[in-house]
Amino acid sequence: MNTTTTTTTTTTTTATATFASPHQRKNINLNSPTKGGDDDTARKPGSAINGGGGGGGGQKVAKASFMTWRVEDAVNVAKHHWIPCVFGLGLLFFMGVEYTLLMVPASSAPFDLGFVATRPLHRVLSSWSELNTLLAFLNTVFVGMQTMYILWTWLVEGRPRATISALFMFTCRGILGYSTQLPLPEGFLGSGVDFPVGNVSFFLFFSGHVAGSVIASLDMRRMKRWELAWTFDVLNVLQAIRLLGTRGHYTIDLAVGVGAGILFDSLAGKYEENKRQEAVARKLTAKEAFF
Repeated sequence: MNTTTTTTTTTTTTATATFASPHQRKNINLNSPTKGGDDDTARKPGSAINGGGGGGGGQKVAKASFMTWRVEDAVNVAKHHWIPCVFGLGLLFFMGVEYTLLMVPASSAPFDLGFVATRPLHRVLSSWSELNTLLAFLNTVFVGMQTMYILWTWLVEGRPRATISALFMFTCRGILGYSTQLPLPEGFLGSGVDFPVGNVSFFLFFSGHVAGSVIASLDMRRMKRWELAWTFDVLNVLQAIRLLGTRGHYTIDLAVGVGAGILFDSLAGKYEENKRQEAVARKLTAKEAFF
């Protein structure tokens, strides 16, 4: 067997040992990469490694993974991988909720848990228009802060990632917002000083306010501007509460806004890396052509 095959086999065995259960690891020898002999038999047609049907000749077919599980394996999974276990329980719980929940009829307003939680704030803002206007103004200032920071990173610091991310995000938001136009929530409290100014018309899904703040916060963390990042995060949470209280967004708009900010920041990073690799390739090609 050549060196490449031996290295690959050793790597595969190591990975198997890493994720195997305690009793499964007993049978794995990390210092014995496959080199031929009896191990070569396992790679013949009909063997377990090649996925064969078992054939004759006294060859053994490997058991399915779950047939080797023991109680200690389940305990090990629950101990060391409790987060996926919690999400697994969540899956089972919400399957029960989904299949037993009565659907909201078309003639009724959408149900939103965030609206239920912010009913007291909604009542206050409904009866106190000056406070609603003040909060709307502060929200507009915060949006301006996001915009200024994102543009600053590109125009002044020469780092376009946050700007590219925002361009990706708002374009996608426009496509989704136009594709499925949600009804304006009942009890919406608009303001002439809010952004978009006057709330003449805007997309509900998803929240550009929240996504833009997440994009700015992620960039601040990359630059180790921790205090500024935490400040933006706190203001973003307050912004989300205010948007729920004024019925300016549904809860799902805000939640997806967080995910969208993370997603498009990641995509912008991949875009930048791809462009760097292309630039390096062009330089190398030019150098080779010159010589």
